[in-house]
Amino acid sequence: MSELIDHTLRGSWTSSGAAAAPLSAHALRWLRDRIGLVEESTPAVPASLLDVPESALGEAVRAELADVVGEQHVLTEVAPRLGRAGGMSYTDLMRRRTGSELAVPDGVVLPADPEQVQRVVDVCVRHDVAVVPFGGGTSVVGGVSALRGGKSAVIALDVTRLDQLVSVDPVSRIAVFQAGVRAPEAEAVLASHGFTLGHFPQSYERATIGGFAATRSAGQASAGYGRFESMVEGVRLATPVGDWRLGAAPASAAGPDLRQLAVGSEGALGVITEVALRVRPAATERQYEAWVLDGWQAGADAVRALAQAHALADVTRLSDVDETEVQLELAGGIKARALHTMLRGRGVVEPCMLVLGWEAASRAELKQRRAATLQALRGFRSVRLGRKAGEAWRANRFAGPRQRDALLDLGVCVETLETATRWSAVSDLRSAVRSAVVRAIGVDRKAPIVMCHISHAYETGASLYFTVLAARDSDDPIAQWQRAKVAASEVIAERGTITHHHAVGADHMPWLGGEIGTIGVDVLAAAKRAIDPTGILNPGKLIPGREPA
Repeated sequence: MSELIDHTLRGSWTSSGAAAAPLSAHALRWLRDRIGLVEESTPAVPASLLDVPESALGEAVRAELADVVGEQHVLTEVAPRLGRAGGMSYTDLMRRRTGSELAVPDGVVLPADPEQVQRVVDVCVRHDVAVVPFGGGTSVVGGVSALRGGKSAVIALDVTRLDQLVSVDPVSRIAVFQAGVRAPEAEAVLASHGFTLGHFPQSYERATIGGFAATRSAGQASAGYGRFESMVEGVRLATPVGDWRLGAAPASAAGPDLRQLAVGSEGALGVITEVALRVRPAATERQYEAWVLDGWQAGADAVRALAQAHALADVTRLSDVDETEVQLELAGGIKARALHTMLRGRGVVEPCMLVLGWEAASRAELKQRRAATLQALRGFRSVRLGRKAGEAWRANRFAGPRQRDALLDLGVCVETLETATRWSAVSDLRSAVRSAVVRAIGVDRKAPIVMCHISHAYETGASLYFTVLAARDSDDPIAQWQRAKVAASEVIAERGTITHHHAVGADHMPWLGGEIGTIGVDVLAAAKRAIDPTGILNPGKLIPGREPA
């Protein structure tokens, strides 16, 4: 992926960094009819036409930064600054497309190693310049927005050049990576040693190891490999009060595990520079299959049975009726009609697709684990679609961002949000979020499509991941989505967590206090004061009470 995103320009005017994936003629006709799209194209405004303020980075601080990283790695030109102006949320992308309320950093600094990162932070402390750590730029919650926090200037500290595998311990099965290594590159270098991380979120093609740690990422195969925080054996951070290293042993009773304070800290408590990770032998056998169950509740009950029987496949993903319909229609109308006909013949009225994928070090292990999964599914009526459908999902699982770009060009409001809750509340929360979004967006227009899937399941509950497709409000598209986001978040805050894996950033901060309580907010604020007393690190993120500026 590194060849797609140049260190200097970082051409991130699309959500994927690559060419948009066009929709088929059938998919376009279906979508226009379903959500009421108008017959027009809405391409992005060229970057050259956007009104970008001059850099406010003073000459003195710029010269000191150049002394640390080299003149060519302190960038104040418009293009590289725009390339780090926000992440990949719908709001971020629309602001880039229109130039509206676009927070642009005053400079981009690209250090080459952890020592240079620490020195850059030291310079910014002396000059009271805000620092926004920037990895793959895939945040969808305002986590990399260049907010100033009352400072005279703000830089994007881009860790892209921290791209080295530091070490591999094959006996302990630990690999140490610098924070800027991208996920595909990490997998490639680990494969040469016979290992894998097994961490495959939808941001996989672009996201970095440091970003995964900073946001408590969860991959699509987390049922088998674990969430990212469970992989972290150690972490190193550059902070305003010095270099901080955590994680000396596989387990410890030496007080609270401060690794878990650093993991998920979103750049507000330090710039992650190195991460020591638990790795596993690379899978040599893979099998992905798809089933259809009749109705959301039957599907959710089946996934709960798998989780509570400890029989989840590495990938266990249940799509509701709406998401299943969209997947089929975007794949092609003939396939959708043929499948619906077959399913109706089997008595399936509300098809919900269940994708199961197993990855194993041997064929015997794969067979054993697959048999345990199917045994737990035996009490549920399902229709097996087979390996072709499962492998099709695996082949296209990272294509969403590229298809999203095509949808934006067509005038579609397309965005996601997620949560997690206990099994007893899963279905009620899904219905409540769907209703809230429809009420917020669907006024005086056709109702949006609000899709949902379970992407991560646990013994006690599951995540809910929503995708919304609506005809864009041409008058104020950003406010249109913000209404829906607030409405959904208010419902989520009453019954689940405000975020399962997207992190807090700026967007979820208003609801964090309600989830962790006043004491929790005070603990975070105290940690912030101890580590970052002048508040230069990622202002306006994570810590409630720190207002963006």
